[in-house]
Amino acid sequence: QVQLVESGGRLVQAGGSLRLSCAASGRPLRWYAMGWFRQAPGLEREFVAAITWNGGYTAYADSVKGRFTISRDNAKNTLDLQMNGLKPEDTAVYYCAASLRSDAVIAGKFTGDYWGQGTQVTVSS
Repeated sequence: QVQLVESGGRLVQAGGSLRLSCAASGRPLRWYAMGWFRQAPGLEREFVAAITWNGGYTAYADSVKGRFTISRDNAKNTLDLQMNGLKPEDTAVYYCAASLRSDAVIAGKFTGDYWGQGTQVTVSS
């Protein structure tokens, strides 16, 4: 199975930018649709963004649309999340996820089958 490791989380001021990365190993990244989720303290994990196996289709949560961009490099086995215009409510642990179902991305029903350990993003006001 694929192993996922996130990086790039840190403390940033509101209005700032941050780029998260997810490195995949064990299986080729191109086999999987990929996505990002986040979980804030006391809240359930929520969907942030997803991308089909070839990058041809992306989906975003309304709360991040226009501010976040998901991208992937299958040759490098990496997934990125560029986050601009960060707000304090973006504070959360961000998780990278993989799924064999690219159709779920298009259907707006992406859920992860494999997960990373998470990386903390903290946005100060």
